[in-house]
Amino acid sequence: MTRPELRPELPLPQLHAFVVLAEELHFGRAATRLGIAQPPLSQQIRRLEEKVGHPLFHREPGRVTLTPAGRELLPAVRRALADLTDGLSAARATGSGRAGRLRIGFAASLALTVLLRTFRQRFPDVHLDIHEMTTAPQITALREGTIDIGLLREPPTGETEIGFRTILTEPFVAVLPTAHPLAARRTVRLDRLADSPFVLLPREAGPRLHDRITGLCAEAGFTPRIVQHAVEWQTVCALVETGLGVSLAPASIRRIRLKGVAFRAVAPGTARTHVAVAWRRNDPNPLVANLLTTVGRETPRQGAVPAGRPAPPGR
Repeated sequence: MTRPELRPELPLPQLHAFVVLAEELHFGRAATRLGIAQPPLSQQIRRLEEKVGHPLFHREPGRVTLTPAGRELLPAVRRALADLTDGLSAARATGSGRAGRLRIGFAASLALTVLLRTFRQRFPDVHLDIHEMTTAPQITALREGTIDIGLLREPPTGETEIGFRTILTEPFVAVLPTAHPLAARRTVRLDRLADSPFVLLPREAGPRLHDRITGLCAEAGFTPRIVQHAVEWQTVCALVETGLGVSLAPASIRRIRLKGVAFRAVAPGTARTHVAVAWRRNDPNPLVANLLTTVGRETPRQGAVPAGRPAPPGR
């Protein structure tokens, strides 16, 4: 039979009094340090000794010393009090949103370095646990509680459990092999891409972004001939580099540097893609509230992400 775990009932005042007396080895000085009278201190020590079952101090006229039992107990009590102090500090920091772990889903094409740098500067004790994923998996992960925050493109409509806030918009660019005839131009008219095969993310990875891209093509008078799908933009660019096709992508895709790929502005250039932060509406996590506050203060809501901005660390 397994023995039940023993959980000694040792009140904190008794443990604290024991450590202070062990350090002072004088009941009067220890009582003064604790801010209590000497008789209550003696009672605290006596009760602790009763729980231990052995004397913890030798009491002699004008002299107090630790017994072997007291010397054995002292390091353990000090560790316990230190651990408790650390635990209380950590709990207060986590409860106020100044520490803890925040799990973030992050679309690979985003370049929100400023946002994350600002959050880390304000809350340096918060560990950011980053998961690279496209929009649809982020929504699923938020519903299932495996991430706390999503940073995604073109959020879906009709969501009741998840909140969204647009934090910036950016234009689209044409992604071309450098050998493509249109790569020599600074701006590419969308209808000039009608005869080129396309490489795109699959619709299930981000339905609204996929529909936005194909909708832009439709507005230009053609349906894109998709010859290959790739789940990540890095792979889309690599396939474009091989000459497999062209693509239409958010402007921040330009941070992916491949020698054989050209990124060109498109005309008309009024179409923009929306970047949003997403969170569970009923999430009480103060870290989520603090990140949303940071987003509201620091992130520009309009404007393209500059080309060549490096990817955030660990993403």
